[in-house]
Amino acid sequence: MGGTSARVDGIRLGQAAPATGSGAAAVWALRPAQPADVEAIAELRATVMRTDLERLGRFDEHRVRQRLRDSFSPQHTSIIVAEGAFAGCVTVRPADDGRWLEHFYLAPGLQGRGLGSAVLRTLLEQIDADRMLVRLNVLRGSAARRLYERHGFTVETQDPIDVYMVRRPGTAALGAGA
Repeated sequence: MGGTSARVDGIRLGQAAPATGSGAAAVWALRPAQPADVEAIAELRATVMRTDLERLGRFDEHRVRQRLRDSFSPQHTSIIVAEGAFAGCVTVRPADDGRWLEHFYLAPGLQGRGLGSAVLRTLLEQIDADRMLVRLNVLRGSAARRLYERHGFTVETQDPIDVYMVRRPGTAALGAGA
């Protein structure tokens, strides 16, 4: 049950596979981020990460937003638009040995509906075409880790807060509906 994607005028368009019993698939697109997007992304980051950061004793109302502002890279960030509205973002930065996947956030109401998998699948197809490995880190205990594992990421190292994962080029996603 995969999603589809295409490119129109430099914007990647796609359709997420519908979650079981959820009806129609969500139509989505990736558009280049603009500097003006930083505050919307900072707010989304604070919302999405709050529960995990509180569980780890690391949530700080100001710091969670400022860390995004300090590392925001519009030239490497895409805004996820679903059904015509801001739905999230993702950053793919160049690294010495591949790419870093960062700041992959979806609005809470859109999580668990196949959109994250569809976006991730599209990005990984492009990275695989370039024969690059991709790394990321996820907070310990975060549900997002399962998404990444379904798409071929494995644990490289971990510490008390973060789990660092890597995916080699061409690593197949697990399961038909990953």
